[in-house]
Amino acid sequence: MYKKVTVDKKLNPCFESVQERPLGDTEVRVRSLFGSPKHGTELTGLTESPFSKHYYDEEQHIFKLRETPIEETISGLGNMWVGVVVERGESAMRFSLGERVTGYGVLSEYHQLEQDKVLKMPDEMSWQTAVCFDPLQFALGGVRDAHIRIGDRVLISGLGAIGMLSAKLARLAGASLVAVSDPVSIRREIALKAGADLAFDPTTDDYGLILRDYTCGRGLDAVIETSASYSALQQGLRALAYGGTLASVGWFKEREVTLHFGQEGHFNQQKIVFSRACSDPNNDHPRWNFSRIKEEAWQILCKGLISGDDIVTPIVPFSEAPSAYRDLVMGHAEHCIKLGVDFS
Repeated sequence: MYKKVTVDKKLNPCFESVQERPLGDTEVRVRSLFGSPKHGTELTGLTESPFSKHYYDEEQHIFKLRETPIEETISGLGNMWVGVVVERGESAMRFSLGERVTGYGVLSEYHQLEQDKVLKMPDEMSWQTAVCFDPLQFALGGVRDAHIRIGDRVLISGLGAIGMLSAKLARLAGASLVAVSDPVSIRREIALKAGADLAFDPTTDDYGLILRDYTCGRGLDAVIETSASYSALQQGLRALAYGGTLASVGWFKEREVTLHFGQEGHFNQQKIVFSRACSDPNNDHPRWNFSRIKEEAWQILCKGLISGDDIVTPIVPFSEAPSAYRDLVMGHAEHCIKLGVDFS
């Protein structure tokens, strides 16, 4: 028996005991060393149940009302893990025992999965970088959809893991100015240390106007909006140059909003692109699809071009994972960027 983190009927994070099952022929068993949840998406699934009353029709590409609402099941809390292979099926020869690997899964002491679902980590890759693989995919999709090129001036709204990684990717892509916005001061400080040029507090700064002044009225070439905040979207349009592109990456949950498309958006003929890396066909189909996004994101990490060491914070022991998830992911996000869990 081993433990994993899940929620009870009242959606309180808790431990659940899991019974080991025999390994399949091509499966591996991995003992967890570290792990991390995916804050925004997981929390939306917990609090919003977005697919209980509606479903996305894959053929017509539209949301439809369910005839009968369903109760969405939650198998556990967590997104990615890093661990070592401790057991292999008879035909699972891709990895050696004791080899350090990473993959998708909840916060659990052990994982049992097909070997082709596991990634081998380079020796020099930190575990914090490995668990940023998932958010990096969506950051990469946003940077590509915003068409950021060498010399562009860019704003990143929201400094969760996706926003932080978007800022780093924008610099990697050659942006000459990287501005960021987030109400949490520690996130702004970390972004500046990581190479951002300017950081704004959206609760006090009219940063759309400030960035207009800073660029002598020209505005920014691209905006990547990851916070899923309509006020941030409005400020992004204020900062965006005539004909510029705003890539909307965040999964919006607000219903009643104040948003004025008749101002900068209309007068400056701006483009808004809804960016979701895992939606196929990709905006650059057929050359790009989600598989290629994942491949390229992993190579960026393997080559050491992007690090997650400053993004995964704070780090708590597995014994405190349920309370930390409740307090930091579901509660006081201002103390957290991307929660890390240590299983040692």
